[in-house]
Amino acid sequence: MSNTDAPEETTTALGQGLKVRHLTMMGLGSAIGAGLFLGTGVGIATAGPAVLLSYIIAGAVVVFVMRMLGEMGAAIPASGSFSHYARLGIGEWAGFVMGWLYWFMLIMVLGAEITGASAIVNEWLPSIPQWMIALVFVVFFAIVNLAKVSNFGEFEFWFAAIKVTVIIGFLIIGVLLVFGLLPDTDPVGTSNLFGQGGFMPNGFSGVAAGLLVVAFAFGGIEIVTIAAAESENPERSIALAVRSVVWRISVFYIGAISIMVLVLPWNDPDLETSPFVSVLNLANIPGVAGFMELVVVVALLSAFNANIYGTSRMAFSLSRRGDGPAFMAKLSSTGVPTNAVLLSVFFGFVSVMLNWLLPDDLLGILLNAVGAALLVIWIFIVISHLRLRKQLEAEGKLTIRMWLFPYLSYATLAMLGAFVVLMLFDEDARDQLISTAVLFAVIAALGYANSRWRKDQHQPDCSHKRRSAR
Repeated sequence: MSNTDAPEETTTALGQGLKVRHLTMMGLGSAIGAGLFLGTGVGIATAGPAVLLSYIIAGAVVVFVMRMLGEMGAAIPASGSFSHYARLGIGEWAGFVMGWLYWFMLIMVLGAEITGASAIVNEWLPSIPQWMIALVFVVFFAIVNLAKVSNFGEFEFWFAAIKVTVIIGFLIIGVLLVFGLLPDTDPVGTSNLFGQGGFMPNGFSGVAAGLLVVAFAFGGIEIVTIAAAESENPERSIALAVRSVVWRISVFYIGAISIMVLVLPWNDPDLETSPFVSVLNLANIPGVAGFMELVVVVALLSAFNANIYGTSRMAFSLSRRGDGPAFMAKLSSTGVPTNAVLLSVFFGFVSVMLNWLLPDDLLGILLNAVGAALLVIWIFIVISHLRLRKQLEAEGKLTIRMWLFPYLSYATLAMLGAFVVLMLFDEDARDQLISTAVLFAVIAALGYANSRWRKDQHQPDCSHKRRSAR
């Protein structure tokens, strides 16, 4: 195993402008995205009210993974986060694969996010072409990310604050609806929770299918540990942020889903397409549909902004340790990896164009490759944690600890393995798993080639030495 004191990212000149409030809101904002505002309805339609079990199980897994990542992040703050920890705990090849797999995943997601946001704004402003709206968004967030990191932190803080405020407002209105405390409403009781086929209308298979729908809704929370390297006190900041983020996200997700399945029948078609709007319409709030569209745009733009940050820092980290082009390791006078940001913005443009130009089948293959990538990253985080824990403890670096180690860590790994098995028995998910496996193999092959090339570069020219000796 590599020494955790390897001279890498803890000594870089990245900016140090992020505060705990930035990190906390960044984690919340990344996980509370369009997946929550739009995707929850699909989960409810799949599993019925028992989608609550799906969210509880998936949420528990994510909380455990974040706790492990937080433990390593507080001990070894690094802009490469789990990629760096995979390199230390598993091997150089694992660090290369994790870093570029994450980079590819976020680059593909960038295009989907900006396409979705610009499409909604285009409906409001039909006279402006959608490509122009997307261009304005991309240029604006490129400028934000090229400025000093504290500016990025402030943008993400206020973006996330809007989303969190909306969720809190939704929970308050939802509780009032549940108890019939709003005008012209009656207590809902448990008729929707246990009616319409019961709490588990589609059986355990529905809960399992719901798991596949909801598990990836929590993706994005890992950016907290990437950003921690640019905070004023990385060790303390990440410990506070991780503790705060995990319970708040649990409350927001479980709370919002509970409201939905209590106040509306699970098979209501409106609930599947616009879950938040459907619930708020019961409270007779005027203009709620337009307001929620605005919130979805904010959620998409916030995720886009955070993903430019995440991809640029991961590319910077990889390049700094020789796993990427050297030009991406260049820093500006304010400590921003300018070339890495510009590369992410460029591929953001490319991804936007792919969303518009590629046939659905080809685009589907690329997006499928992203589908299970997050699951692979979570598995590697757990393995890295299991490999590094004893060494970090012996070095006295642990300020935040995984609960019930190693039993809960192995249980989390088993649950992630169960997700993989579930995906094998679901046709669409199986395609995602296969695509991700192919992508994994391609990146691993590139990693092997890069490792061989680096060894050749550092290997002395023996034949030249022999000639000199003569």
